[in-house]
Amino acid sequence: MSLKTNFLPALLLAVMPTVAMAEAVAPDDVVFEDDVIVASLTGADGNAVNGRKVFANRKQGNCLACHINADLKEQLFHGEVGPPLDGVADRWEEPELRAIIVNSKIVLGDETIMPSFYRLKNGARTAEKFQGKTILSAEQVEDVIAYLRTLKE
Repeated sequence: MSLKTNFLPALLLAVMPTVAMAEAVAPDDVVFEDDVIVASLTGADGNAVNGRKVFANRKQGNCLACHINADLKEQLFHGEVGPPLDGVADRWEEPELRAIIVNSKIVLGDETIMPSFYRLKNGARTAEKFQGKTILSAEQVEDVIAYLRTLKE
């Protein structure tokens, strides 16, 4: 085989975009269509195992501060402000869940106390060190969605 024959496949692999190499959609570039977000923020499916960890982590998703979730019964202090998330995958489709997590205000209304996890502006009471930053990364949002999709009745 010639150098040219060996080089071409390697070059194609190096320059061809892949899902793993896809860049995340920036928070200001997320597209809502009829109050849902159809496309993954990362171009790939999330990881439900990682999503469960983010969901339960008090310094990341902190979802248990407001929601009851029987799947995480080993965690203490489930909140009751938001609806229980048992069976959430039976009530909401993936594009709806993505929209709620990314920017809850668009889906649930401006008065909701649920934070928008992938938005640069998060309200008047946001600590200065968090202003202009998202609560979760695009990958973490997709991971939480993958986890929520496992919560069926």
